[in-house]
Amino acid sequence: MTALIDIVIEDPRWEAVGLEALAERAAVTALEYLGFPAQGYEVALLACDDARIADLNAEFREKPTPTNVLSWPASDLAAEQDGGTPIAPPPPDPMMRESLGDIAIAYDTCLHEAETGGKPLTDHVTHLIVHGVLHLLGYDHIRGRDATLMEGLETGILGKMGIADPYRE
Repeated sequence: MTALIDIVIEDPRWEAVGLEALAERAAVTALEYLGFPAQGYEVALLACDDARIADLNAEFREKPTPTNVLSWPASDLAAEQDGGTPIAPPPPDPMMRESLGDIAIAYDTCLHEAETGGKPLTDHVTHLIVHGVLHLLGYDHIRGRDATLMEGLETGILGKMGIADPYRE
């Protein structure tokens, strides 16, 4: 089976986290939870540091600060109505994998958030990969009902992976 995640590790600290296997499991679980086959799709993942993600955040969102995760969907699948189900991604071509888009994740911010929140780093990073994959699939959290839907999906996906609800105090 071909890997779903195509990863570029710019910050070697990610190696100790086992990011490649963790991200693969998170992305596959997210797709399967939503009823999509993981086989035939591809997600590009950049594992970087805060400086790199701050540059990307400035370039693409005009926010020159670090953030935990960024995503760039290959297609706009967002639902028009607040709380609506996004459009399904194009089915994979048997001859070539279908790109869902790109995700970047920053080590420094993730580590800080995990430590501050008293969570294992691997659980927090898994949550952020699931979050990024949901963005690639058209889910968002800007509007109220969209946020409720996305958080519910994250909680359900993480629960299938044995990870506690990240939104519970």
